[in-house]
Amino acid sequence: MKQILKQIFGHDAFRQGQEELIDQILSGRDVMGIMPTGAGKSVCYQVPALSFSGTTLVISPLISLMKDQVGALVQAGVKTAFINSTLTAYEYGEVYRNAQKGEYKLIYVAPERLMTDDFMSLMTQIDIDLIAIDEAHCVSQWGQDFRPSYVRISDFIATLPKRPVVAAFTATATAEVSEDIVRLLRLNDPYITVTGFDRANLTFNVIKPENKFKALLEIVLINENKSGIVYCATRKAVEDVCSKLCEYGFEATRYHAGLSEMERHDNQDDFIFDRKKVIVATNAFGMGIDKSNVSFVVHYNMPKSIEAYYQEAGRAGRDGEPAQCTLLYSGQDERINRFMIDQSDMNPEISPRVRAQIKEKDLERLKMMTFYSTTTECLREFILRYFGEKTSIYCGNCSSCNTTFETVDITVEAQKIISCVYRMAKMNRSYGKLMIVDVLRGSGNEKIKRLGLDKLSTFNIMPDVPSRRLHKIVDFLVDNDYLRTSSDEFPVIELSSRANEVIKHLEPVMMKLPIELPKATVDEDKGKKGKRGKKSKIQLPEGADEGLFEKLKALRTKLAADQRVPAYIIFSDASLKDMCAKQPKTLDAFLDVSGVGAAKLEKYGNAFISVINESE
Repeated sequence: MKQILKQIFGHDAFRQGQEELIDQILSGRDVMGIMPTGAGKSVCYQVPALSFSGTTLVISPLISLMKDQVGALVQAGVKTAFINSTLTAYEYGEVYRNAQKGEYKLIYVAPERLMTDDFMSLMTQIDIDLIAIDEAHCVSQWGQDFRPSYVRISDFIATLPKRPVVAAFTATATAEVSEDIVRLLRLNDPYITVTGFDRANLTFNVIKPENKFKALLEIVLINENKSGIVYCATRKAVEDVCSKLCEYGFEATRYHAGLSEMERHDNQDDFIFDRKKVIVATNAFGMGIDKSNVSFVVHYNMPKSIEAYYQEAGRAGRDGEPAQCTLLYSGQDERINRFMIDQSDMNPEISPRVRAQIKEKDLERLKMMTFYSTTTECLREFILRYFGEKTSIYCGNCSSCNTTFETVDITVEAQKIISCVYRMAKMNRSYGKLMIVDVLRGSGNEKIKRLGLDKLSTFNIMPDVPSRRLHKIVDFLVDNDYLRTSSDEFPVIELSSRANEVIKHLEPVMMKLPIELPKATVDEDKGKKGKRGKKSKIQLPEGADEGLFEKLKALRTKLAADQRVPAYIIFSDASLKDMCAKQPKTLDAFLDVSGVGAAKLEKYGNAFISVINESE
């Protein structure tokens, strides 16, 4: 298997967990691998597939993943195909004929196609040694991406002439979801490995900006000419953000379910082929995207769960290079997500009791996501602890660890805010955060006078406290159950269970606040031609020539364009950097470059060696 790893994939050693999983698969045992995005799950079933005499069936939820992985395997010299709705009638027939002859080592297929008559007939005619199930968490109704079609996978396996080895893989699974995967896929005494959820090359940041777009603009400017994904909660937000980025001259495109299938496909290809550097999308985009050179992921809105956030953020840095994952948080994000959970359409086959349980679970996940977004503790430790992994409480590579905080006594402020909410309630009225802050600061708003709120004893009792600070304190009181937000369409602030601790029992309230430090800002009004952010430099190995790296990139771009494949399928940035470090002058030396296997050596070796020699 190490020979296959080197000759086909161009790697000298396995990553953590890969070798043990492959060993177990080759011995005929079912496995489940829980490995973070970018940890190399695909190698765990691709290497055994090339060792077995028959065919491996890969069940994958999205067409984009099939296309990416099949393209990469074909580049590596492996006969592979996918069966999905993008095939023409002729292509469909050609794939079936080749499959019947046993020409493919791997066939990728969507779970919805498994129980169709023509596919079932094909399965009786070929020798299936291994079934690999990607995104296996989709089988669990307690997971964040439940798909009813996944529940039928075990029935499909039971119809096969012989039971193959079954290997299930996922990047995000809590203990409860892991148990569901084993039970619902009917894994037989599986070998289970959890390699750890940590992605050391990712930097996690949570920012609570006054102006989200301005904060996004700073991030995109710093990462100019690098690939990035911006996730938004709604289609409208996608349209607005993408439009504004384009106005500033950035190469941005959009992706959401409201676009035609053709436009989604074209926009996705523009991003994958590096024609557009930034894609602004809802969560409809990304699962199965194997683009390795994404340098930053920004969540413009908070997602509904830690699972969803970690999966989406994990699309950055798949090539092992340093990458930024930033969440732009505001209190409204929690309310938007709560509304979306309330309005979500569930599978009609699910009973009312189970629906209620799923909704309760979704709300609990949202609560944990809100805690993550507002914590002052280590963000990496928070995520890993959520997935049941113990780690250091200081990672040194997240916004919490890299921010200087001071613990502030906000007892008096909390008493005044809670008293204001209490006195509003005594008037049989409740209001949102903006109105409460305006009352406390003594706003001359006409609406306040009309409602008689200027007669409250708490009116104008905090005139010197900045509005931004008051908003943060109200959010803190909500997050820590001193106050609560109603679940109405227009949510209001109400008293909660711990309010009496502050008002009656006079218990102190302590809050961590970041020490404000002066920092350079982007002039939003000047647009792309205005003030620039400090661009991040390419990180090359010591002594490597940046000019050579750019020449190798240019060659890669030309070869990719000629073959109509994404550039990263030719070679990843990591491979180009290794070429810069090793500067191989012969084919034998070129084979030592990370990511160079026998097929790529034959296809591209001479071309890249020629550029390296010319650069001397």
